[in-house]
Formats: sequence, structure tokens, C-alpha cells
Amino acid sequence: MKVVIPLAGFGTRLRPHTFTKPKPLVNVAGKPVLAHILDSLAGLDVEETIFIVGHLGDRIQEYVSANYSFPARYVEQHELKGQAHALHLAREHLTGPILIIFVDTIFEADLRHLPTDCDGVLYVKEVEDPRRFGVAILEGGYISRLVEKPATPVSNLAVIGVYYLREAERLAAAIEELLERDIQTKGEYFLADALQLMINDGAKFRAETVDVWEDCGKPETVLQTNRYLLTKTGGHAGNAKDSIIVPPVYIADSAHVEHSVIGPYVTIAEGAVVRRSIIKDSIINAGACIEDAMLNLSLIGDNARVRGSYEQLNVGDSSMVDATGNGYEE
Repeated sequence: MKVVIPLAGFGTRLRPHTFTKPKPLVNVAGKPVLAHILDSLAGLDVEETIFIVGHLGDRIQEYVSANYSFPARYVEQHELKGQAHALHLAREHLTGPILIIFVDTIFEADLRHLPTDCDGVLYVKEVEDPRRFGVAILEGGYISRLVEKPATPVSNLAVIGVYYLREAERLAAAIEELLERDIQTKGEYFLADALQLMINDGAKFRAETVDVWEDCGKPETVLQTNRYLLTKTGGHAGNAKDSIIVPPVYIADSAHVEHSVIGPYVTIAEGAVVRRSIIKDSIINAGACIEDAMLNLSLIGDNARVRGSYEQLNVGDSSMVDATGNGYEE
């Protein structure tokens, strides 16, 4: 089986962090979102992983090469014309069974036992408000229709962005037809529309419900995913001097924390420094320095510096925020 991970988007909902860092490398519970996804594939018989990259794609390749040894291929999407277009760029490599995973999805599903009695599986989650998602409509145990962000409720089964197809060649052919017929949704070529062409042509897809689906597409959902993963894993306390730790938290061993109250639901990444501060429900990224601050529901970028009392901040990489008026000494 091959795994395809499209991750060429700009991640605009996570700015300012994604100005300098691709969205898949945003830190959640001690490691990048991409690492959580790749680690979930451990134990599967994966022939090759295909990354469809774009914005800051070289950073993705550097990270994967430095941390993983599996066979990997990189395909660049220069124009963001949609999910199906991204997969079309990798069409010559789409052979046999494939697993497609979109990178802003943290999920729990049993991928070790994939079905052989149908053409594929779309993983779904029951949601209260389906208008924000693409949804699947079932008939006779199989998916009969896919609807992108329905204005009126037609199904509560949201497609979470994980797909298994037994024959990738059929998907490649459907995407080719989609492009030739110029079938677009909101100006983009959607994977759902290509899958619908396959369904119309007789393909049988099952819907497999997952219990856990966490989003990493915008600040508030990144923080929610951080809470979930820290609760699940128990976190890691690291080293803290003269401080109070309220679990669950993740404090990297190379981080320096002193005279502070940390937690719950706080991630402090490698090389970060926290002094005389109270932090909860926040992510402090690598090399950041926090002093004399009160932070809640905050995302602090790599090498950012924050000093003074605040409630909530969203600070990009290498930024400075000083509420004391004294300035930083360089």
C-alpha cells in the first residue's frame, strides 16, 4: 500500500505561524502535527509515502528526512487548484491500494484491517452541525452521494479527510475525467467530486465511523487537539525549577522553566524559556522566551519573546511583545 499526504496549502487560518512554518510542522503536544500522523502509520505495510508539497515544502522534506527512514517521494503543487488537482500531479505514482490522509486531521482508526470486499473506505465522524463539512449519504450500506458543506442537513456523517482506495488507478482516471469536464466546486477540483464520479460508475465505498477526530486547521482547534493529545498520552513533565506543574503538560527536556505555574494543557517545546509566569492551555514553541506573563489560550511562535501580563496571545515566530515598557536588551 502507498500513502499519499497532500499538504501544499498555505495554512492561512493559522497565520502568523504559517508565514514562516508549513502548517504540518505546527507543534502539538510535543511534536509536529505531521509527526503524529506519520507515527500512526507504524506497523502498516507501507510501500512508499508520497508527499504533495507546496508552501515551504523544503521544510517538510528536511523534517521527514531527518526523522524517518521510510521510502518517500515529493511532488510539488505550484498552483493550488484543489485536492483532486494535487493528486493528479502524482498520478504516475498512484498504483494499487492507497491511503490518502489530509494533514490537518488527527484521528484514531484501525488501519491494519482494510476491507477487500469493496472498492474503498471513507472515514467519517458523526457531527451535530454538518454544514461546515463534506458529508456522506448512505444507501444500502454503501455511500451513494458526497455533498460538500450542505446548506441544509442531508447527513451527519462528516468525511474526516482519510480515504482508502483499493485501486488507485480508478481514482486517477476519475480525476482525469473531472479535470477534462472542468467539474469544480467553489473554484476548486475537489476529491469528493472525483469520488462521486467513481460512485456514479459503480464503485462501492463504505463509511467507517471513527470515535476520535481532531482538527489542526486553526488556532482554537490546534489548542483543542493539544488538550486531547496531552490527556491521552499523559504528557511529559521535563525539568522545572521552583515551579508548580498542573498536568497534563509537555515540557521538553531542553526547555528551561523556573518560578512558574504551568498547566493544565500546556506544551513547551525545545529550548524555550519560561520565568516567573503562569501559563495554561497554551503552546510555547521552540526557543521562545516568556517572562513575567500570564497566558491562557495562547500560541507563541518559535523564538518569540513575551514579557508582561496578558490573557491571550497569538504571536508568530521571532516576534517581541513587551508590556512592561522597558524594552529588551539585545
